[in-house]
Amino acid sequence: MGYFKHATAIVETDIVGDDTRIWAFTHVLAGAKIGRECNICDHVFIENDVTIGDRVTIKCGVQIWDGVTIEDRVFVGPNATFTNDPLPRSKRNLQSVPRTIIKRGASVGANATILPGLTIGEDAVIGAGAVLTHDAPARAVLFGNPARITGYSGVKAQPAVPLAASLDEATPDVRVRGVSLVRMPLIEDTRGMLSAAEIRKHVPFDVKRFFLVYSVPTEHVRGEHAHRTLHQFLVCVNGRCHLMVDDGDERQEFMLNSPALGVYLQPMVWSVQYKYSSDAVLLVLASDYYDASDYIRDYSEFVRTIREPIR
Repeated sequence: MGYFKHATAIVETDIVGDDTRIWAFTHVLAGAKIGRECNICDHVFIENDVTIGDRVTIKCGVQIWDGVTIEDRVFVGPNATFTNDPLPRSKRNLQSVPRTIIKRGASVGANATILPGLTIGEDAVIGAGAVLTHDAPARAVLFGNPARITGYSGVKAQPAVPLAASLDEATPDVRVRGVSLVRMPLIEDTRGMLSAAEIRKHVPFDVKRFFLVYSVPTEHVRGEHAHRTLHQFLVCVNGRCHLMVDDGDERQEFMLNSPALGVYLQPMVWSVQYKYSSDAVLLVLASDYYDASDYIRDYSEFVRTIREPIR
């Protein structure tokens, strides 16, 4: 057992896992920790306060500075740039550096730049050349400068629901457990349009609270959590937004652009709302009063909770 080190590589750390391969002209400082079965390519520099998990691939020309943690199965593309000082100055050393975390299964594309102190969620994808200025949610796909969410990995968006939606029309197929699409009556005449819903008929729970989400910049993400016991009913009453739902196994995305379409979310469904139009207004009906302890805001915790055996 042990690891491979190219003759031109400098590896000062004693913590390198079995079957890791470190290639030509790479320099690893003494404080770094590197896991098993990693592939660290040519001309990589790894500073002291760096932890790298198992089965990580780091392509050529990457520098990983103090404060970076890379979890298992992460891919880092050629010349990706990590940073750890938000306002760098020559001859000035920080007393402490912001922590940057790249979670399991994430990918960072070639020439992407990661600003300091950010978290890239599990299985997220940062596109080539992107400049990441804010946290990336689990499984999100981000491109651009600044990087914005363009979709979610493993998710195919459903087509827009027409404004003439009616109860008689077929609803898109829903694969995610605990999610239902509900078409509501839509009445149109010369005076305008009217859409209505009835509690316990269209909305399958008693409503104790409602809130409105509006004036959201299109690059911002709302939601990004699950509820332990709360039921929710979502209607985009103006404009449009996208809703991504996830039950821990299946993921699906819907464009909401009709006040005659509601989405019922049962407890333990991970949901994210994004791609808001500038005029979007999202109405959310809730089955209970606000309770911070009902939220699960970490995707890994959500998956663990979903898969816990029932006692």
